[in-house]
Amino acid sequence: MPKKANPVPKDHSQLCLQYLRRCGGSARLCTINFSLGVIQTLVNRKLVKITNTGAGFFVELDEAK
Repeated sequence: MPKKANPVPKDHSQLCLQYLRRCGGSARLCTINFSLGVIQTLVNRKLVKITNTGAGFFVELDEAK
């Protein structure tokens, strides 16, 4: 009997976007529990940007769509 497909996508980029939306649009990079590959995918698709505030790096939703 074949196994059912896993409903959770292997690419957790949508979950990361939902997390950022719940956090008000930005979060410290060191507190995000998503892999750097997921973050890099979102940066490459221009959905988020990384900013250095001098006090740390933040991942922010890119509102310029």
